[in-house]
Amino acid sequence: MTTLPEGFAPNRAAVLTIDLQNDFLHPDGAYGRAGLGVAEIAALPDRMRPVIDALRAAGGTYISAQFTLVPGPEGEPLIAPHLKTLRPFLGKGDFAPGDWGHELVDDLAPADYTVEKVNYSAFFQTRLEYILNALRIDWLIVGGIVTNGGVASTVRDAHLRNTHTILLSDGCAAFKTEVHEATLLSLGSVSHQMTTDETVAALEEAV
Repeated sequence: MTTLPEGFAPNRAAVLTIDLQNDFLHPDGAYGRAGLGVAEIAALPDRMRPVIDALRAAGGTYISAQFTLVPGPEGEPLIAPHLKTLRPFLGKGDFAPGDWGHELVDDLAPADYTVEKVNYSAFFQTRLEYILNALRIDWLIVGGIVTNGGVASTVRDAHLRNTHTILLSDGCAAFKTEVHEATLLSLGSVSHQMTTDETVAALEEAV
């Protein structure tokens, strides 16, 4: 059986999900309305739920990092030029703080802590690092979307901060399988990798 990395302590760990929000995953969300969705992404909440439950049972924490488009003048969102080019359908009300689309999907709600993020990394200009320090968390179990975007950026930023990570190889996904797999390979030097089933079994063994 795959075991947890040496030095891992559940009470000093948090599951961190990246961008598992209605506007990304729900058919009525911004991406669903635009016809963007893949089965691997839709499957993530069901895969992540047992991991969250197992870590909480072992004394750990769940943090949700949620992509945010800050409303600007007349409610039009402040969107980075590259994102507007990539996703021209994004508009007023999408990923707006406090709105349904911005919220964590029902199957995972509520998180113990929620972090609004405006860029790929959950560390960039957010309160995540403050929360981790205050709770003395030095391990993150990471899942979410997309593997090559928010997930990869967050894992690399955690590595720079000496925060250890377990990257869930089937708990994250991208819009293309080959991109997902290539990203997992590239992150092998900075993160321990396990499947969701392996992680749940190891956490239950640790209780």
